Amino acid sequence: MNKSKEMSWMPLVVVAAAAFISALDSTFMNVSMSQVVVDLDTDVGTIQKIISFYTLITASLMLISAKLQDIIGKRKIFLLGMIIYGVGDLIAAISPNVTALFTGWALLEGIGSALMGPALISIISGTYDGIQRTKALAVVSTMAGLAVAVGPLFGGFVTTFLSWRFGFGFELIIVIFVLINYRKIADFARTASRKDLDIVGSVLSVAGLLLFMSGILQLSGKNIKLCVILVIVSIVVMLSFGFFELRRSMAGKTPLFDVRLLKDRNLRNGTLVRLITALVMAGTLFAISVYLLSVLKLSAFKTGLMLMPMTVGMLLVSFIAPKTAMKIGHRYGMLIGFVIAVGGCFILRNQFKPDAGFLSLLPGMFIYGAGLGFPMSLSVDVPLSNIPPQAQNSCSGLVSTGQSLGMSMGTAVIGVVLTLGAVSGLREAINTYTPLNLSNEAFRANAEMYMQKMGNVDPLTMTVKDQDAYQKIINAVYHDAMRVVMMVAVGVILLGIILTFSLKDIKKQKSGNILNDQDAATS
Repeated sequence: MNKSKEMSWMPLVVVAAAAFISALDSTFMNVSMSQVVVDLDTDVGTIQKIISFYTLITASLMLISAKLQDIIGKRKIFLLGMIIYGVGDLIAAISPNVTALFTGWALLEGIGSALMGPALISIISGTYDGIQRTKALAVVSTMAGLAVAVGPLFGGFVTTFLSWRFGFGFELIIVIFVLINYRKIADFARTASRKDLDIVGSVLSVAGLLLFMSGILQLSGKNIKLCVILVIVSIVVMLSFGFFELRRSMAGKTPLFDVRLLKDRNLRNGTLVRLITALVMAGTLFAISVYLLSVLKLSAFKTGLMLMPMTVGMLLVSFIAPKTAMKIGHRYGMLIGFVIAVGGCFILRNQFKPDAGFLSLLPGMFIYGAGLGFPMSLSVDVPLSNIPPQAQNSCSGLVSTGQSLGMSMGTAVIGVVLTLGAVSGLREAINTYTPLNLSNEAFRANAEMYMQKMGNVDPLTMTVKDQDAYQKIINAVYHDAMRVVMMVAVGVILLGIILTFSLKDIKKQKSGNILNDQDAATS
């Protein structure tokens, strides 16, 4: 490595910019849902599916992307991902309907993000060395964390004072900046050939994940039979993927992912811990956004402000978590974080009332976010702690897949829980307030329309006579549903605690190795 290469920070600026918009995209549209529902004449269920498929497409292609950077080259795959991401940004910004929004945001941006993701870390690791690499990876980590923290506020600002479309437009400006300066990134040598690409394994892995999430999303449409069928088929496909990869490895061929590595408990369970952390984070962020927009009738900007304690808590803890882990170990650091997050859930459980305000939600939101910050920032190092250098790329891809899949599952599953919780609370709410002159079937139809449209319903299209009583019932239903959401989050976190106990701690490993550097970059 020559001196000029060591001293140039322009590659870091380019990569950090890409990491920023990729992270920003996962949070800024949550607060814009209400306006998107109106502008595109759609419903919250459809937006939920688009958000889920964005992270799902990213997850399903992550392993392939990790392999393609070895075959095509890090810079080329990064460039290709950025171009596809930029086209998706443009389509999403001008989308006249939900089909165009899905194509631009979920499909193209999802593909672009998947192609860029694994290359971000490897480009930095290959460009800088020693203390420079540590600093560079820390900058990328900070930029990604900052994007997650300010995402809701940014989305709320552009939606309230301009339009949610300007959010994608802002990202497009950064995309253009990256494309202009991408040659500042070194053109790394390829380490594999096209014959090393496992096409059959790639198809099976993508199909398995898509079938699984398609099945989960059927729950929101109450199509239980189709849900079960799709989930069973997805399990069969994923098992086929595992057997195929095992046979390919034993035959001496290069697999998409060597499943024998899953014998390592830290890789296997550590990836699940990261998936669980992403699931509860994305799921509760989605559910709370729906509540703030639908019940409290907040603007997108005020909704972003209300969500700030949670995201800021995560960001602040991400800075202290690595130092804490060096003193008490990664495993205990994650356990402490999960316990704090459970405390935040119980605090929030009874706070989602029709008159809830910033101060009433602030303590629970901050504690919950701070708690999740520990496992989110520490759960990359642990899975990779025992992995040999030659398998680092594919295993990093697996861990990234777990995170993206967790975010997709969170939006889908917690969204379904919110709906089911609302339905279960209808009877109690109706009995509490003035009975309406409506049959149960008619009331449910009105309630479902109201919820799916996030309250943006023309009163003339509804058959409810007593609008005030109806509004009280809907608010009570949402309150009960949010209680269910937070208790489901507790249940999922408890599963994360159990898995964390099974991990082998890496407290005694040297803090300056590349694994800890990767931890800094991806937390």
